[in-house]
Amino acid sequence: MKKFRLPRKTKKALKGNLWLYPGDEKGNSLMAHPTKYQKDYTALKKGDVRNIIDPKNSRSRRKTFREKLDKENIVSDQELRSYVDDIIREDLRNSSYNTLIEAKHHPDAVKAYYNFVNAYQLYADGKDSYGNICCMAIDRAKELMKERKKIKK
Repeated sequence: MKKFRLPRKTKKALKGNLWLYPGDEKGNSLMAHPTKYQKDYTALKKGDVRNIIDPKNSRSRRKTFREKLDKENIVSDQELRSYVDDIIREDLRNSSYNTLIEAKHHPDAVKAYYNFVNAYQLYADGKDSYGNICCMAIDRAKELMKERKKIKK
């Protein structure tokens, strides 16, 4: 059996990227290695495999991602409480809720509040990966609300 080989320039262009097959019903996807395996390379040529790290498009994709999370979206405190109760484990709910309430009125941390609300709404629509962003937004809000100690000389 003949070993699968690619031309050097093609192989070099494909290296350094993460290639994934489309996700299943749970959102899990298999990793592809188009430089090593013929079936992955043919799937890449058909367009079935997508590149996670796309250097040509990463800035515009990141910008649209940030716009989606940073848009101003204020919800009532009751609704915020239900969001926190749904996504945060029981022993951290009160502290997380209080952090988000403070962030809502804090000029530096308000963006973290918007990130939490928008990420939760996307999570509720069925995009499970946004659940992690909700948790990171709470941590970011805590970090932004800390008072920085000034070094006196």
